[in-house]
Parts: sequence; C-alpha cells; structure tokens
Amino acid sequence: MSLRFTKMHGTGNDFVVIDATKARFAPSPALLHRLTDRRFGVGCDQVLVVEAPSQPDVDFDYRIFNADGSEVGQCGNGSRCLARFVAEQGLSDKSRLRVRTRTSILELERLADGQVRVNMGPPRFEPREIPLRAASRQLRYALDVDGQRIEFGAASMGNPHLVIEVADVDHAPVASLGPKLEPHPDFPEHVNVGFLQVVSRDRVRLRVYERGSGETLACGSGACAAVVVGRAWNRLDRRVTVEVRGGELVIEWAGESEPVLMTGPAETVFRGELEWSR
Repeated sequence: MSLRFTKMHGTGNDFVVIDATKARFAPSPALLHRLTDRRFGVGCDQVLVVEAPSQPDVDFDYRIFNADGSEVGQCGNGSRCLARFVAEQGLSDKSRLRVRTRTSILELERLADGQVRVNMGPPRFEPREIPLRAASRQLRYALDVDGQRIEFGAASMGNPHLVIEVADVDHAPVASLGPKLEPHPDFPEHVNVGFLQVVSRDRVRLRVYERGSGETLACGSGACAAVVVGRAWNRLDRRVTVEVRGGELVIEWAGESEPVLMTGPAETVFRGELEWSR
C-alpha cells in the first residue's frame, strides 16, 4: 500500500500526520515503528491521525500514537499542527475549530500571524484524575527513587504530568531520572516528567521526558502543566513564556477551574508517500 503523510513540527516536537477523514486508518505497531524511526523510516516523535468527527459538536477527531505503539489522550503541539494541516489540506476553512481527542475536546484558533492558540481546557489536580496514587491532593508530593527523595507537583492536561523544579535545565537529570519516573507504579498510566527552571515570574525553561517517546524538543501539554504547577506554587504569573529546546510557547492561565491557553507555531516540513506491505 502507498501511505500519504505530512511531516510537521511545533517548536521541534515533530509529527507524521495522516488524513483518515475519508477512510479508517488503524496503524499497526510495525507501521508506527516505520513512521517514527529516524534512520530506517520517516522519523517523528508521534503519529497523528485526523478523523471525521464522531459527534456533532466537533469538527474533527484525532488520535495520537507514540513511537512504542501506545495511544495517548493529549498533545498540545500536535493540536496546533492539526489546525494548520486541515487548512492546508482543504479539509476546513474555519479559523476556529473544535477537535476531540481520546480524553479531551480542544478549541483551536489560527491567528493572523500564523501561530495557533489552543484552549487546552482546565487542568485537573485531583490524584484520581491525573491518575496518581495519593491519599489527597497536595501542592507537592514525594517519591523515593534509588534512595533519592524526589519532590514534585502533578497535574493532568488530558494526560498525566509530573513537574520537578530544578536550578538549571541544562544540567537536569532528564536522561537518568526521566526513565525511572515515567513508569513509576504510583502513576498507573505512566507519566510525562517535566524539569522546570523558573527564570522569572513570566519566563521559565523546560525539558520533558515524554511517555513512550523519551525526551522531545518540546511538549505542549507539558508546558501547560509546568505553568499551572508553578502557578499553584505561587512562583509564576498568569502569562508565562516557556523556553523549550525547540523554541518558545506562551501559556496563559487565570487560575483554578479556568482553561489553559497555549500559543505557539506550527510548521509543515514536507509531504511524502511511504510504500508499506501489510
């Protein structure tokens, strides 16, 4: 079979995007490996599948697959790419869209300067909603990893996030600590691990070790989670620029029960076809 795809990225977090609005597309683990492999395939952090809407109040559904074959419920950078993809493919001429993921309904707005603003919905802090095995909601939790006590904040942005404050993200133990925390049994659905450096009340630096993908150049939902946790700690203002390794995102959050707004770029890299034997 010949599979048409578009390669895109949002601040360096890159995706292979598939149009499945007219025909169902259910990628096998082997195909996902081929699409995500950076040496023997196309290469990307995640595969996004755009589908026809499953309910009348949304414009599109979309599914998000990691390189390891797992499906996740949220991807902030991917949602911005989706907004650009459907416009470029002639699937919609709306500047505002509602899209449905496995766990969330997102509102996307294409701005005049080419960036995309995403209403990510309100964060969830209750342990059962993250999910996190804890008796009650806390500002800071703690885990022991190899005899080291790790303090962190936690929130769900449609997927689970753990946030650790560090003095300098350049020297943060992302490669060593990320793989140990990501599958920790206190997070029954695994967790995205964010390493947050607070530069000032309106600027932070962030690195994220993502579930099923490892460290990426950017994580949109991770940026949102880092800001809401930093706000809960009274370390940040309501509008924060988040420096990730692939660029910058602007995150706005007015406070409890309010939606998180994320603004950032979305870029098309190239389009192609992959010959694939089932």
